[in-house]
Amino acid sequence: MQAARSVLHPTEVLRAEHEVILNVLECLGVVAEKAARTRILDVHSAEEILDFLRVFADRCHHGKEEGALFPALGRKGMPTHVGPVAVMLSEHEQGRGEIAGLAGAIVQVKTGSVDALDVFVAHARAYVRLLRDHIAKENQVLFPMAESMLRETERAELAAAFSDHEVEDAGAGTHERYLTLANALVDRLGVQPSARPAIRASACCGHGSTCG
Repeated sequence: MQAARSVLHPTEVLRAEHEVILNVLECLGVVAEKAARTRILDVHSAEEILDFLRVFADRCHHGKEEGALFPALGRKGMPTHVGPVAVMLSEHEQGRGEIAGLAGAIVQVKTGSVDALDVFVAHARAYVRLLRDHIAKENQVLFPMAESMLRETERAELAAAFSDHEVEDAGAGTHERYLTLANALVDRLGVQPSARPAIRASACCGHGSTCG
């Protein structure tokens, strides 16, 4: 009798999304450093990156963590007001502040403000540093803890919650659209994409494309 296939741990889905986000962070760095060097902002790319960060990185990815993973860990006894989860939540809020700063700077650049270029560059550099460090903490500390705490049935429930979040909050097809956008940005800006193997999105959230 063939053994039942184990359920893919939802943290592997989040890890795969991290790789997509890291690729777009590289794109943001390219745009910011070019703006600092040439005093000209690639507004089109900057706005597309901002859109990706708001929707894919924050609403979709962080939304899964805040709406499903962190509460699941809380039910297993991990506190959310102190410790790793509290740090992650605080950094999510810091990231939203940097995104708001980027958005405001782009608006000011489009009105002709030269000083806004420096504001954009400062927020971009801060956001890239923050998110890279944040992702490393989750990959190396929080996710291994989650993988050791959650039983297989709980993994399945969490995967279903991820799927529900994507459809109900972001809308059907949103995930694929932003993966396509990430790939387009990487190609346009000459960024070397992550070589990490992709996780099938259908394993987590009902999509047919890859997450990486």
